[in-house]
Amino acid sequence: MELFERWAFYGFFMLFANYLTLSTDTGALGFSQTQKGIIMGVGTAILYLLPIITGAIADRIGFKKTLFIAYSIYLVSFIIMPFCRSFMAVFINYLFLALGASLFKPIISATVARTTTKETSSIGFGIFYMMVNIGAFIGPLVALQFSESAFQMVFYVSAALIGVNLFVLIFYKEPDRDSYTDTFGQSLLKIFKNIRTALSDLKLVVFLLIVAGFWTMYYQLFFSLSVFITQWVDTQVVYEKLQVLWPWLIEKIGSPDKTIKAEYFTNMDALFIIAFQLIVSTIVMKWRPINSIITGFIISSIGMGLALMTQNGFFLVFSLFIFGIGEMAGSPKITEYIGRIAPKDKVALYMGCSFLPVFLGSFFAGIVAGPVYQKLADKVSFIKLEFLERNIHLPEGMTQNELFAKATNDFGMTAQQLNSFLWDKYHPSNIWYVVSAIGLAAALSMWLYDKYLLKRTHNKEY
Repeated sequence: MELFERWAFYGFFMLFANYLTLSTDTGALGFSQTQKGIIMGVGTAILYLLPIITGAIADRIGFKKTLFIAYSIYLVSFIIMPFCRSFMAVFINYLFLALGASLFKPIISATVARTTTKETSSIGFGIFYMMVNIGAFIGPLVALQFSESAFQMVFYVSAALIGVNLFVLIFYKEPDRDSYTDTFGQSLLKIFKNIRTALSDLKLVVFLLIVAGFWTMYYQLFFSLSVFITQWVDTQVVYEKLQVLWPWLIEKIGSPDKTIKAEYFTNMDALFIIAFQLIVSTIVMKWRPINSIITGFIISSIGMGLALMTQNGFFLVFSLFIFGIGEMAGSPKITEYIGRIAPKDKVALYMGCSFLPVFLGSFFAGIVAGPVYQKLADKVSFIKLEFLERNIHLPEGMTQNELFAKATNDFGMTAQQLNSFLWDKYHPSNIWYVVSAIGLAAALSMWLYDKYLLKRTHNKEY
């Protein structure tokens, strides 16, 4: 179920930013970058905040019932998404989908925890995370095959995969659950009191706030990078090279206009994790978690910055490899570190707070990918500015493709010349300064945190 859910979720999520912002005559929605940032930032943040409540619901009514509700919400949301064409309709439906995801999110890991022993939990969670990464990798690959005919097909594919999970649910065996004497309201109150208790630890609060900076940078992989690649990067060079070296592959991933869709590039991150996570984990295994986190933050910030400063498709792949190495070194150690700084009788309580930086990071990532990206790197905004500077009137209701066609015609340029002109004049690559600065600031803050706040503990394990 984890495999198919991640397959369904990432199948649409990796393509979602371009679906929201590309020209309406391609089947996309043509929203502004700011609107995209609001939808993806707020919706994804809600997805990571709600498990506080949904976990308590699952404990009360049972995992199997909760999974059925989650899949039903997923199914309805995916089916109606193609019919949502206005900003508000898409936003509300994405929030609805986030509710389904938040109901699902705590259950499979909790099932693994409750159905494994001390001896088998390591392999149990190893299989669990393997399914997560495989689903995250193959989801976009399959979705992209259907997006060639129509963007909307992506959502129907995701709906079909959730349908598979509804069938698999028949064979799901409810694990043993604790019995409760207090009410649901009392349980929620206890959860919030426990979170408040955990957040009274300054060491934990500062750590979580710093990690939120990392997630703000990290989520640009989904919120900004695919849009940036679509607008600015020359993927035709990669297409032509692969056509010679690996014609079978280019038949599968190439587009009719002899380019490669942006999501094939962003999906390389998941491929790198599948291929190299064990190697990286082995290297950093004996490092202090805090050192591994700082190193991971620095490397991933450099990788994302490089990805956002290039128009070269080959250099982009190299940049994403660097980003992936940093992610593999830093991200898994975050949870390990929280477990280490937690008092022995509060480990589960502290672990429950690990979603908070992802919640904050998703929200702030929406701001960076929204108004910040629109001001610093959005091609559509630059073309409109150029028309304004040249005192050329733009008719109302133009699609993005019509706008691009008018620009090439009125400015007397080919599409490639227009791209180079806008790149040289408006410097959209400057967005890398913002994104990398956020990640590097998180790394620096973590170093200061280690040097000045953690030194009081004198614990080398941290």
